[in-house]
Amino acid sequence: MRAVLDPNVIISAALSPNGPPAAVLVAWLDGQFEMVASQKLLDELDRSLAYPKLRKRIPEVDAAALMRLIERGAVIRDDVESPPQVSRDSGDDYLISLAKESEAVIVSGDGDLLSLAPNLPVFAPAAFLDWLNGQRKA
Repeated sequence: MRAVLDPNVIISAALSPNGPPAAVLVAWLDGQFEMVASQKLLDELDRSLAYPKLRKRIPEVDAAALMRLIERGAVIRDDVESPPQVSRDSGDDYLISLAKESEAVIVSGDGDLLSLAPNLPVFAPAAFLDWLNGQRKA
């Protein structure tokens, strides 16, 4: 089982260690699924973690450790050169292409991505955890 975690899920996990996004990261660390990432995803995550409003809540040392964890633990795939526009927000299309190319689901809190379900396998963090638990029992 593979999943592409939208950077917003990873950031939410860093901000709130008790919520569903954090539980998704723990499930990944426990080996319940493979995280798939790309350079574009890593760049977006790194750029977002450097925003002043986030830097106040996620110290630079913690942001760097989180980046290393993702870079070392995720399956890194090439980005699709010119992904087709699928989402209302074209900035999300690389995530969709990455998931399709990797045969992975997407985990996101982004309404534009979530609106694509059920046509695409996109889950909110809590729904992904429920789905993941159902897959393990099956």
